[in-house]
Amino acid sequence: MNLKRLEATAAKEIREMLRDRFFLILAFVSPPVMMVIFGYGMNLDVENIPFVIVDYDNTPQSREYASHYTHSRYFHFLGYVKDQREAQQLILRARIRVAIVIPEHFGRRLAQGRSTAIQTLMDGANPLRANMTKSYIIAINSQVSLQQVTDFMATVRGIPRREAETMLQPVRLEVRYLYNQGAKSRWSMVPKMIMMVLMMAPPFLTAVAVVREKERGSILNIYSSTVTKAEFLIGKLSPYAAVTAINGLVLWALATQLFAVPFKGSFLFFVLATMAYTSCTTGIGLLVSLFVSTQAAAIVVTMIVTLIPAMLYSGIIIPLSSMGPVPRFLALLTPAMHYTQIVDGTFLKGQGLLELWRPLVVLAGYGMALFVIGHRLFTKRPRA
Repeated sequence: MNLKRLEATAAKEIREMLRDRFFLILAFVSPPVMMVIFGYGMNLDVENIPFVIVDYDNTPQSREYASHYTHSRYFHFLGYVKDQREAQQLILRARIRVAIVIPEHFGRRLAQGRSTAIQTLMDGANPLRANMTKSYIIAINSQVSLQQVTDFMATVRGIPRREAETMLQPVRLEVRYLYNQGAKSRWSMVPKMIMMVLMMAPPFLTAVAVVREKERGSILNIYSSTVTKAEFLIGKLSPYAAVTAINGLVLWALATQLFAVPFKGSFLFFVLATMAYTSCTTGIGLLVSLFVSTQAAAIVVTMIVTLIPAMLYSGIIIPLSSMGPVPRFLALLTPAMHYTQIVDGTFLKGQGLLELWRPLVVLAGYGMALFVIGHRLFTKRPRA
């Protein structure tokens, strides 16, 4: 391998990048913009749920029950409505997500120590949001029920309230979230967005850059030159690998500074893993460029082979443990899944090379395999 020819190829590609301002903007501006859009958009926390209350009882006991919802940070109280029909219309028009219906004689039944039913009308169009909302309502209702039974038993038996609560709840469940004590979805999702952006942008840039040579016909100069295939590919890809590495640092800064996600691991290991991951993503762009002849086709194919697998098989939506045998096998073949393990471990768990060497080795092997395949498929002869 001749280093001068390699440097000349890389220098030529850098000049091409600097000459095309639109392409330069895409290379340096689109990744941070996508990170900001994804970071704010992929927030799975279910809070400030708009709701109304239908109070057919209208007693101090019913208002006290309603106060547990109106003072919760998970719900946004929009007022009382007169009946269920009005509440259903508000749900139909997407003005609210939930309606709490308190029946008649609610306070009287509680005073008599009898049970009573609370109806909840809920918008089930979004199952994920509906299930989270349901869990909040069940938790609040269980707390109210425990308080009512505790007060009743303490009054009837004449014992302290603390003792009555202990008798009614001999086994208490205490949950502690490790690594993400506040269970903030943004802390989990934003690092994964680094994986998503670096999976989309580098292949796109690489594929378009190589195919652009074909469209302009300038690749014929490479065919007739003394530059070897390896020199051309390395010189062609190295500027984009450098751009991707810079973008990776920018995305890390956005995650830690703008979104305030804690980074507990080794920064050096994260940089090393990101470089291994970008070798995979640029390699994917190289393979795409070998099979298409136009920039439009390169863009479409790149989006298909990068975005869809990264969304479905990286663990963002469906955990690997919940996948069947075939999806799990496909996930293991996806570099996005291995890099997701690394960003999760380095950001929130403080893991490093000792715990994450396996996904790092897989990414490095994946990148080398893609380059070898691209080198074998690339030919210095024009296709007929």
